[in-house]
Amino acid sequence: MKDYSIISLTDRPDLKDRLADWFHRKWSIPKEAYLESMEECLGGKEPVPQWYAVLDGEKVIAGTGIIENDFHDRKDLAPNLCALYVEPEYRCQGIAGRLLDYACKDMKSRGISVLYLITDHTSFYERYGWEYLCMVQGDGEAEMIRMYVHREEN
Repeated sequence: MKDYSIISLTDRPDLKDRLADWFHRKWSIPKEAYLESMEECLGGKEPVPQWYAVLDGEKVIAGTGIIENDFHDRKDLAPNLCALYVEPEYRCQGIAGRLLDYACKDMKSRGISVLYLITDHTSFYERYGWEYLCMVQGDGEAEMIRMYVHREEN
């Protein structure tokens, strides 16, 4: 992964507005929802939520977050990695894998060693130590979606 840097929003609070806008453009969730979650992250009272980005210089090229629930019916399977996205021109360089590793290790340092995620991908996350767990019902979705789990060792 060239000279890209992985950052936690807690280390770069100056990026909050830019990151909220970036995630909004990728996922069409209102920017205000991201801002609210990022404010909670920066409040530092709880380990969840957390937000991460990969920067090429100061350009955001990838990001992900950790939230309590990623819009599904299994509220007991928490917290959830969410909103993982790598800009198309930066894909196939190992960026997503390094970002996933960084987020999992950071959460472990905050006392959370088990994370969940939902996805329609069927072979991507397994490469990075995630295991298929079960199918869950997405909020407002007709189809069930795959739930994965990751346990951070040591």
